[in-house]
Amino acid sequence: MNQIEAKQLEQIKAYTEKVLLNDKTGHNMDHIYRVVRSAEKIQKIEGGNVFIVFSGAYLHDVMDDKLVSDVSLARESLTAFLNEIGIDRKDSQHIFEVIDHVSFSHQLENPNEVLSLEAKIVQDADRLDAIGAIGIGRTFYYGGRKGHAMYDPAIPARKNMTKEDYRINQTVINHFYEKLFLLKDMMHTEAAKNLAEKRQQLMELFVEDFISDWGE
Repeated sequence: MNQIEAKQLEQIKAYTEKVLLNDKTGHNMDHIYRVVRSAEKIQKIEGGNVFIVFSGAYLHDVMDDKLVSDVSLARESLTAFLNEIGIDRKDSQHIFEVIDHVSFSHQLENPNEVLSLEAKIVQDADRLDAIGAIGIGRTFYYGGRKGHAMYDPAIPARKNMTKEDYRINQTVINHFYEKLFLLKDMMHTEAAKNLAEKRQQLMELFVEDFISDWGE
């Protein structure tokens, strides 16, 4: 990464901090920094364009429909910002490709899309932060923020969901079965698959203990 890109990356970081400043759903800058660190680890092993990976990792949530009220306006704002700081059209398109393909809900609608290596790395890094100890904490934090029940044995976990189904939240524990337990096998890179193994085991043990304790 050259000096111009390093300066642009600092501006991108500041932009993200401004957008996510008041987030209370587990998608704040702590989450962003963890995703950036994971993306860096994966990129060092797998390769790919460092600037695109870091830019995508910093910006991956700034147009998330869970977090912004107007996705179209958020997209226009980001487009203008990238142009303003001198990102060329090719890199801007690549950054948007990373952002547009990062979410689980997008993949539900487009399961066979071919991603660039950079998009795979950022998607894997984001998903690593959704599992393991941090993932457990973020899941309950988000569920509490949205008023979701922790668990209801009478509500079974759903399978083969559409994006619309996914947006209709049920219980926090069901979210593990409907999404989080699936992520390990959806990782693209070998580096992420290796990192996901321990986190998967931790989640499975936690949910098993949770359901056992619930029934006592």
